[in-house]
Amino acid sequence: MMEIFQTEFMQRALIAAVLVGITAPAIGIYLVQRRQALMGDGIGHIAMTGVGLGFLLNSSPVWMATLISVVGAVTMELIRAYGKTRGDIALAMLFYGGMAGGVLLINLSDTGSNANLSSYLFGSLSTVSDSDVTAICLLAAFVVLVTVGLRKQLFAVSQDEEFARVTGLPVRALNLLIAVTAAVTVTVAMRVVGLLLVSALMVVPVAAAQQITRSFKVTFILSVVIGTAVTLSGTVTSYYQDVPPGATIVLMAIGVFVVLTALATPLARRRARSVAAADATCTADVPEARRPADEVNEVTV
Repeated sequence: MMEIFQTEFMQRALIAAVLVGITAPAIGIYLVQRRQALMGDGIGHIAMTGVGLGFLLNSSPVWMATLISVVGAVTMELIRAYGKTRGDIALAMLFYGGMAGGVLLINLSDTGSNANLSSYLFGSLSTVSDSDVTAICLLAAFVVLVTVGLRKQLFAVSQDEEFARVTGLPVRALNLLIAVTAAVTVTVAMRVVGLLLVSALMVVPVAAAQQITRSFKVTFILSVVIGTAVTLSGTVTSYYQDVPPGATIVLMAIGVFVVLTALATPLARRRARSVAAADATCTADVPEARRPADEVNEVTV
């Protein structure tokens, strides 16, 4: 078991896995609150153009994907805010154009190939380099700083934009910040989970935590714990069983969701019975003179 920590590429992969497990649910919880669960998937399509452009220009695909993803995410948010009936068509063109651009650019480059593109689409442990780890650490620090430091403001905007605007919050700036942070998270996760599966890691741990939690704070913490657990477990399993890391991580996250959903059903029933019993006790303790008139009439009759 300890040999996994003795290989350099697995050391880098485990570091990246931990950071992905923290950052993806941390921003994903706001996307779920905003009913934008598939936003990460759209950004992942756009990031492919950045990856291809990085290979074409012989620069870091991670940093180039970050730049293109941020531009794409801001465009998506502007379309959402100002787009009319044809906003969904514009988004579809943006997503498919990003995917097509990535495939075209990486095949035009001298150093890129379909094998390189596949490692970014579905994740690859052996290709995580030292420069990738450095970029992932810096980007993850930004995501954590935003999602934790501004959690109250982001939660308010995600719950009710009109109420947040009335309270004086800069709603437009916060919406753009959420979009940018989601774009950064996609590039953080693409080396481990892959661009096509990163959205699942943003959403599934949050959905799993919501099955047994009732407050935003507890849901946030539990979703990060679940995300970290499945990314580490999936990475280790991928090493020993020689299976794709991204697919393994996502399936583990779905498995956790299924288990917590099964546990939540009896817990919800028990909680409902407890609430009903407490209400009945409180009603019985109220004097007859202080009960509602219809209830008093029912008793006297």
